[in-house]
Amino acid sequence: MMPANILELNHVHKSFARTETENVTQALSDINFTVRDGEFLSIVGPSGCGKSTIMRLIAGLIFPTAGTIKLNGEVIQGTNPERGMVFQKPTLFPWLTVEQNLTFSARMMNTAKRSEYKSEVERLLEMAGLAEFRHDFPHQLSGGMAQRLALIRTMINQPKVFLLDEPLGALDAFTRMNMQDELLRLWQRSGHIVLMVTHDIDEALYLGTRVLVMAPRPGRIRADLVNDMSYPRSRTSDEFLHWRKRVLEMLDFGHNFN
Repeated sequence: MMPANILELNHVHKSFARTETENVTQALSDINFTVRDGEFLSIVGPSGCGKSTIMRLIAGLIFPTAGTIKLNGEVIQGTNPERGMVFQKPTLFPWLTVEQNLTFSARMMNTAKRSEYKSEVERLLEMAGLAEFRHDFPHQLSGGMAQRLALIRTMINQPKVFLLDEPLGALDAFTRMNMQDELLRLWQRSGHIVLMVTHDIDEALYLGTRVLVMAPRPGRIRADLVNDMSYPRSRTSDEFLHWRKRVLEMLDFGHNFN
């Protein structure tokens, strides 16, 4: 049996120099949390609380000013395919078609591995509503379609840590709910770690086994809530609405919390 993956953030601080002055902006202050295989961590909070900064740090795109971030005991020192990230805006290869973008990783692998991707490629294209656009290029897609492609392109690689930085915001409501269910299926099938930044409290509660509520200036963790609602979840249940009220109160009346 493969050992479980463990992601650890220990006393992480992040500051950015401001180009117009000699001042420094403290984006994150003393961030501490651990996530293990089988957990889906939703991160919510107001603008400026450092949610996206946390994701970029875990992805290895930037580095902490102080503290450590470790995956399976090893300090993260740069990007790696085992930590797949989907950004707020789609990052696609403009010279490749939809299908070529989706299969890019597979085409970098050996021939035997490529064959295993074939059925998954078809399933994901159908699920994202992109099958009939497989030969189109990114500039021919709508914003929502491009974001769907970026999402399934990361899904297909089944990374150990799946990082989602507000990836569903550009989608219509029905597609968004379908993609939420697909994310749940992917996570439940792989059993790996998923972290998702979202401004949608319902989305955070519908998906997450934990909800990290953050406060701004500097970004810090206000609460780390274990969401014990069973799956599948109903957005209209009394239990769900109770959780929603709890998180809303933390965000709207944050000055009452320490």
